[in-house]
Amino acid sequence: MAESGLTDKVRKKLDDLLAQDAELARRLEDPAVLTDHRQVRDLSIRRAAIAPVVEGYQRYRTLMAEAEELRETIEASEDAELVALAREELPEVEARAEAQIEQVKQALVSSDDRQVGSVILEIRAGTGGDEAGLWARDLLDVYRRYASARGWAFEEMELVADPSVGGIRHAVVNIRGQGVWQELSFEAGVHSVKRVPATETQGRIHTSTCTVAVLPEPSEVEVSIDWANDVTEHVTTAQGPGGQNVNKVATAVHLVHEPTGIEVRMQETKSQAQNREKARRLLAARVYELERQRAAAERAAERKEQIGTAQRSEKIRVYRYQDNIVADQRLDRKFTRTGIIDEADLKPLFEALIEQETARRLAEL
Repeated sequence: MAESGLTDKVRKKLDDLLAQDAELARRLEDPAVLTDHRQVRDLSIRRAAIAPVVEGYQRYRTLMAEAEELRETIEASEDAELVALAREELPEVEARAEAQIEQVKQALVSSDDRQVGSVILEIRAGTGGDEAGLWARDLLDVYRRYASARGWAFEEMELVADPSVGGIRHAVVNIRGQGVWQELSFEAGVHSVKRVPATETQGRIHTSTCTVAVLPEPSEVEVSIDWANDVTEHVTTAQGPGGQNVNKVATAVHLVHEPTGIEVRMQETKSQAQNREKARRLLAARVYELERQRAAAERAAERKEQIGTAQRSEKIRVYRYQDNIVADQRLDRKFTRTGIIDEADLKPLFEALIEQETARRLAEL
């Protein structure tokens, strides 16, 4: 059977995931890793995220090998009865392989999302005054209760309260667990509510907003320095305040990290080896800080793109209390406000959004 459902691009991605799974399995058996509970959790989430793809692809390859054996039997066997059985079985095996690879592709397009096991979620009150603060508080509570129902860890990192009416102006939380990014990434944007505020005395419906930014929490930046090719080392005699040599032995170490231009000089000790070791530690620390700042700048730019300016026209979702309706701008169907807000049941909403996004990504394969 021609592998019409499997392009070279998709096959390469699947083969890469097989290799990644093997590497994750190896690391999870490493005694040094097993003593670090956070690393074990992160690696386990990543492996569980790609398991449906890896296991499905392995089943597909088994079916393809079985189909190939049947074709060889049909072409080469002189046993008429065996050939007849092979001809009968081949279409069924091919159909199973085709169905299997379609399931694999559906899992494949969301595997990267599932590997992110920790997100930073930020909520800010937008337009609407005191009511916007109350709305931000209500939405934060929805996420807290949904996280609890999903078994996710929910850590409040920062909260700026609005003491006048009990709302919040700004909140930052860390949510950790399997599937957090795949689901919560859809929450980024402006959430608009239409309701009669608790502060309203004449029963008028107000429109208020809050913004939500959702960023995948990066793993700690790992500095990988190619000391042989990326770092130039100069060994000189130590220099005094005026540039004069303070000793006759070349013990001072001057390192230049060519990719970044970062330079380090170390001459604190009379030992060249000790100065080199200290210089490398300092250089690594400075490269780490540069990479950390770059990552922070990228996250800040992503956050700015997500939340816009918090105007009512930039909404991704509208919550209409009087009509008991929640309308997501990306979907045709509506949801009940009771289910989304009162019960914190976001699962049907997320399932619809994931299904839509999966279809879009499959069309691009």
